Amino acid sequence: MNPSTILADTSTAAPGSVLPDTSAADRAAKRARVLDILAAAGRDSVLLTSQSAVSWYLDGSRVGISLAGDPIAAVLVTAGGDHVATFNNEAERLAAEELPADVTLHEVPWHGSLTDVSAWFGAGVAPAAEAELADALRLARRSLLPGELHRYEALCRDAAEALTEVLTHVTPRTTERDIAASLAGHLVAAGADPLVLLANGASRVAFRHPLPTDAVLGRRAMAVVCARRDGMIANVTRWVRFDGGTPAELDAEARITAVEADIFDATVPGATVAEVLAEIRAAYDRHGFGPDQWRLHHQGGPAGYAGRDPRATDAVTDTVVLNQPFTWNPSGPGVKIEDTVLLEAGGIRPLSLDPHWPATTVNGILRPQTLQL
Repeated sequence: MNPSTILADTSTAAPGSVLPDTSAADRAAKRARVLDILAAAGRDSVLLTSQSAVSWYLDGSRVGISLAGDPIAAVLVTAGGDHVATFNNEAERLAAEELPADVTLHEVPWHGSLTDVSAWFGAGVAPAAEAELADALRLARRSLLPGELHRYEALCRDAAEALTEVLTHVTPRTTERDIAASLAGHLVAAGADPLVLLANGASRVAFRHPLPTDAVLGRRAMAVVCARRDGMIANVTRWVRFDGGTPAELDAEARITAVEADIFDATVPGATVAEVLAEIRAAYDRHGFGPDQWRLHHQGGPAGYAGRDPRATDAVTDTVVLNQPFTWNPSGPGVKIEDTVLLEAGGIRPLSLDPHWPATTVNGILRPQTLQL
């Protein structure tokens, strides 16, 4: 072992460390999955470099500094063990607070390269780049393990509760930026990164990705949260209004919920993501939105360690499996519904519900309604 190589020490992990009791078992399962991928590809190792793959493989370790930047760590998976490379100004924190106990940590100069494996590991391996095995790695993280699911459920609840806390206190004079600022504060206080914060008032309700402005909410509003913690991302949308709603709005809300119910019915083990997307197209037409509504906004897809992992298109032939999370987000003019859910043996179970938010049961599944203030 060279002087720049140290063993991660988690014995003094700080309070709030992301290492759950199930970490060892989950880590072993993930390592076995990756070794199977390597064997099938005829490779001896792989270098994981993306936020999704690194945080998944390290069981939720925080490997980002800038939300807009690349991870500050890379993982070399070999038959002989797991090796994490990070910059010298990051190594002490990672070793003390973030890394599983079963990895070897290598320091790279802050001006060096994480992907130059020969410089920090040696010439003993010729790893596959993550991109070469990206599809197989994505499939390997589809089904959540016990520790992952426990953390994800907690994150989704926290995201939903943040929306409840903020939106129950808004008024027609609240601005969109006020909502975003309050949501950011609640999420950061819960230990989550606010990756996406959207808000629109009545004057901007036509925009489906409404970055917040100084506009006031007026008579109705939408807020969207995409929050990351332990490497996983919860996606939630909520609506609020200050009157009874117009007949057209109430009708559209009921119809978009019916579209979502059809999507949930189509999200079954063995179906492909492309097949679910085909059902989404049919559902829009069936419920009065027309055959082309799906073209006006993406429809969501599998969730977990990416906002969508991947976003649903006709080219995605990944099959649906049990214990896989999804965030479908059907939308129409002035309406949208979105929660992070889990496919279990008994069907779809929403993860991002807050019992304090108004809800109704649709096809046996509790779904959020517009909050009327």
